[in-house]
Amino acid sequence: MKSKASIVITLSVLLLSFMVSSCNKNQDNVIKIGQFASLTGSEATFGISSDNGIKLAVEEINSSGGVLGKQIQLVTEDNQGKPNETQTVVQKLINRDKVIGIIGEVASSRSKAAAPLCQQNKIPMISQASTNPEVTAIGDYIFRVCFIDPFQATVMSKFALNSMKVKKVALLIDQRNAYSTGLADNFRKTFVEMGGEIVEEQKYSSGDKDFKAQLTAIKYKNPEAIFVPGYYTDVGLIAIQLREIGMTVPLFGGDGWESDKLTEGKAKDALEGCFFSTHISAEDPNPIIQNFIKKYRDKYKIEPDAYSFLGYDAMMLMADAIKRAGTTDGEKVKLELAKTKDFKGVTGNITINDQRNAIKPAVVLEIKGGKFKYKETIAP
Repeated sequence: MKSKASIVITLSVLLLSFMVSSCNKNQDNVIKIGQFASLTGSEATFGISSDNGIKLAVEEINSSGGVLGKQIQLVTEDNQGKPNETQTVVQKLINRDKVIGIIGEVASSRSKAAAPLCQQNKIPMISQASTNPEVTAIGDYIFRVCFIDPFQATVMSKFALNSMKVKKVALLIDQRNAYSTGLADNFRKTFVEMGGEIVEEQKYSSGDKDFKAQLTAIKYKNPEAIFVPGYYTDVGLIAIQLREIGMTVPLFGGDGWESDKLTEGKAKDALEGCFFSTHISAEDPNPIIQNFIKKYRDKYKIEPDAYSFLGYDAMMLMADAIKRAGTTDGEKVKLELAKTKDFKGVTGNITINDQRNAIKPAVVLEIKGGKFKYKETIAP
């Protein structure tokens, strides 16, 4: 006859086996997709907007039956807007959480930090908004659903010369930001090739609070406009200080400007009549865009920005590639991502080229009364 102790041990083993079996069964019913984003830190609006779009996509995918008969399980990590933290959280997503694909990031510097880890571990990664060309050049597992800086630079060069009617431009560059330096390099080359002139270049570092020395040096060269390829976190203060030293010329920049925080406070007036390129306009009457805006408003009670749209598209494309592959095997999903042609995203039809970049148009928005108003579309 068994002792009470042996019976307890036997029951404990059976219970543990049942729990492990149930856990494994639950894991078998999900497909884990990782996301790393700047949900906190100085540029948190980038991560929050994108995260909202990604979660909306996951909700729709799962409510429609999931992928390959399984539900998508989104595993999200906050990199706090730091490249070093990015490497830590991406290692966790790969090694501990066992994700089979990764989405991220908006900022190019953070995507560049994550991409080598995804490439090494053969985990397909889709960046929703990193425009620096070096991101996808890291390897054949790295993709994006946005345009890249050489195109964005061409867009703003054409816009400056043809629409703004300016030929003499100064540059103000965030010297520690891969997005800013990359966009500046491409703009400088393209603008000069098109007949423009760069009359002055100055540098700053993200988080600086005093730009007046750089702006005074720029003022001395009498530019007709100033190109600032930075993030919204600095652009508002730059604009305020520009007006304080008596300069009235327009500023213009890239998609890093896009945030509802850009025109807060005095920046609203300082940025009046300035321009930036981005991925989509909420004023576009396209039913696909307007339907997304309605769903987003209903769920989050706020307006989407470009990163909400792009996050949604990145998640939808990842799910579509898994479906086309018929498996979660990284190699096969990667091959299907590379074959993507005319995928119907909310930011437009997405075709992935040989460099794993999306071929898409860009829009230019004008700041009027603190709002972002559609100005024009420039095709690739």
